Amino acid sequence: MVTLTKSSQPRKQRKAYFNAPLHIKHKFLTAPLSKELQRQLGIKRLPIRKGDTVLIVRGDFKGTKGKVVRVDLKKIRIFVEGATIKNARGETVYYPIHPSKVMIIELDLSDKKRLEVIERIRKAREEYLSKLKERKEKLSEVKVEEKKVEQKT
Repeated sequence: MVTLTKSSQPRKQRKAYFNAPLHIKHKFLTAPLSKELQRQLGIKRLPIRKGDTVLIVRGDFKGTKGKVVRVDLKKIRIFVEGATIKNARGETVYYPIHPSKVMIIELDLSDKKRLEVIERIRKAREEYLSKLKERKEKLSEVKVEEKKVEQKT
């Protein structure tokens, strides 16, 4: 997660979270991908966009699948088809849902830039995992050498 403030006080954490600039709030709109999409794309999460199909996994609308109708960047909420309530006037309105409470089932890939972003994230993840694997191999080699030295003494 993005570090917004050095303070550990909840009051200051909340203030920083809700007063964050929009380019940082965009990162808060990230949701996990379904297992199938994770295998297919090689990444685990992406920011939600209008047109994505999501599954609500928490709350009163748990189990509801629907397209994202609107993304409210200022309030850090999304609006999903099927997640509606009646307001005081009797009109049907969409219920705001936090992006952490949904899972992306189907992506809207009509934008070429989004495909580039997915590819960039996948490459970065692969590089990180390969470096991690190399470090583990080096550590295991060092441990084996230490055991040999201990056995000789």
